Amino acid sequence: MLNIFTLANGRLFQEEIESLEELSRFQPVWVDLESPTPEEKRWVKQYYDLSIPEDAMDEDIEESARFYEEDNGDLHIRSDFLIAGDDEPRTVRVAFILNLLNASLKSHGVLFSIHDEDVPVFRLLRLRARRAPGLIEDAKEVLLKLFDADAEYSADTLEGIYDELEKVSKQVLSGEVTDTLAGEVLAAIAQQEDLNGRIRRNMMDTRRAVSFMMRSRMLSSGQFEEARQILRDIESLDSHTAFLFDKINFLMDATVGFININQNKIIKIFSVASVALLPPTLIASIYGMNFRFMPEIDWQGGYPFALGLMLASALIPMWYFRRRGWLR
Repeated sequence: MLNIFTLANGRLFQEEIESLEELSRFQPVWVDLESPTPEEKRWVKQYYDLSIPEDAMDEDIEESARFYEEDNGDLHIRSDFLIAGDDEPRTVRVAFILNLLNASLKSHGVLFSIHDEDVPVFRLLRLRARRAPGLIEDAKEVLLKLFDADAEYSADTLEGIYDELEKVSKQVLSGEVTDTLAGEVLAAIAQQEDLNGRIRRNMMDTRRAVSFMMRSRMLSSGQFEEARQILRDIESLDSHTAFLFDKINFLMDATVGFININQNKIIKIFSVASVALLPPTLIASIYGMNFRFMPEIDWQGGYPFALGLMLASALIPMWYFRRRGWLR
């Protein structure tokens, strides 16, 4: 899918392109390629004289090759964006090419973005740019706003983690944690911990991308200050991710502690039962020995007496354990 975005009266407008001829009708500030076909790549090559690298979407690309500037002045940035709304949070690799020196692109240049699936941050920026006049002025502004929206999206996701952990805290601290509930709690905690780690990695990647833009000296004074504000916002999120990591560890330890308590209760029952049944077992062993003179042979009440003695020897320890509170 090939979408182009143009600026009109300070607003960002989207147009979906279905042929090469349609490209000549617009002067875009942003060209977005979502799962582009070979034909769409050919259109970009033919009209904008821009070749999309074959390894643009590779996941195993060297970290040092994710941010670089070509001899013709094009800036290449490969950044990861978080998708947290689904059941399985993940990151999507997006390749950006910022073309500023092409004469056919006029003064504002064009930002090219290539990715395999729709990104929530892109939808958020499109919605804001349509409603807020003057939000975007050129291609560099588009890229900065994308990173700004990415930081805000991560902040919103962190708030969601706070809410989910609050629910888990009420379950854990209620005091009635069964093994079934403990399993559900551990699964929820593991999911939130994975999401928190992905946010932290996403923020690290965004910080590197913004720092690269600042080092490239392509930003105006106002854009440079905006980039510094994005970095400050990212730094403020670091403390939240660290706090959530500690909270997750606490809930994990508390849940495991309740599991150990439940297991200890079971072990205590077996321990009490084994101690209570030890005297009857001893009496039964004595009466089962091969004596020459067995009282049961001459005494009619011998066996009832032995059974009563065994029962009494079992009840007395149970009464003692109950009095001490060990059976609670």
